[in-house]
Amino acid sequence: MTSNKTLKLGTRGSDLAMTQSTTIANALKQHGAEVELQVIKTAGDQSDAPSFAAIGPQGVFVREIEQALLDGTIDLAVHSFKDLPTQSPEQLIIGAVPVRHDAKDTILIRNSALDTSDDFIPVDKRARVGTSSARRQAWLRHFRHDLHVEPLRGNVPTRLAHLRDGKYDAIILAAAGLERLREVEDLLDSLLIDITAFPLDPERFVPAPAQGALAVQCRESDIRVIELLEKIDDAPSRMAVEAEREALREADAGCEVAFGAHCIKLGRQFQLTCMLERHDQVHSVRHFETDTENLGAEAWHELERKFSEP
Repeated sequence: MTSNKTLKLGTRGSDLAMTQSTTIANALKQHGAEVELQVIKTAGDQSDAPSFAAIGPQGVFVREIEQALLDGTIDLAVHSFKDLPTQSPEQLIIGAVPVRHDAKDTILIRNSALDTSDDFIPVDKRARVGTSSARRQAWLRHFRHDLHVEPLRGNVPTRLAHLRDGKYDAIILAAAGLERLREVEDLLDSLLIDITAFPLDPERFVPAPAQGALAVQCRESDIRVIELLEKIDDAPSRMAVEAEREALREADAGCEVAFGAHCIKLGRQFQLTCMLERHDQVHSVRHFETDTENLGAEAWHELERKFSEP
């Protein structure tokens, strides 16, 4: 690869994916690279299944993009890190984890369904809440068994439009996705009229592992791209995400399993909160270590002991 070759960046075609990939492309251009986006449709994008678990195993939003990397038709790819399986092809690596955005979930509530007497999930009793995430469904059932949880798919503007149209009283989205789209899309402001966005405490409503983080993937053999991606890598974000994904790997949890993990640094220690639904029971742990090397595995083993107790 010559030094002036334009790099082809593979991405899904949703509004959010394009926004994320454009952000990375612009960051790389600041370091002298020429980058063009190449949209790739994935199995997940083409499926009409009502829930993520029904589409297929974990990786349905990335497999075609990873194959394009392996085939050499693209040079790098941007993924929402939470969409990546814990095991990718050996020839591929994560070249960069840029600065992570907010990891929390956000519940967006029609003002007519807002109930401020509940300071955790402030929505009316028996409200209709839209989400197709097994994790979010399980947490809602655990904390608010009165709610009617209904499937919801589509890109972020489509989901918000369904909320505005009254098909749901509330929906749950990743805070990071809203943040990224708000930076570039005026459309969201009109869709959020008469809607309250309420952040959900990540220590209780534990996010998906790596939520809010991007993964920039490339071939292990492509030294030029690796050296370029090192310039936009953020070590603290990578450390936190790797701890969360190590716990996910230990749990062997895909889209059909309700599992959350959230890592933060507190002083000289790292805190990893993990949450799992098993046999209709939700279990959680909060584990502390001075580094992240074994944090994910240790937190998982502590959680495993908890739900294995008679």
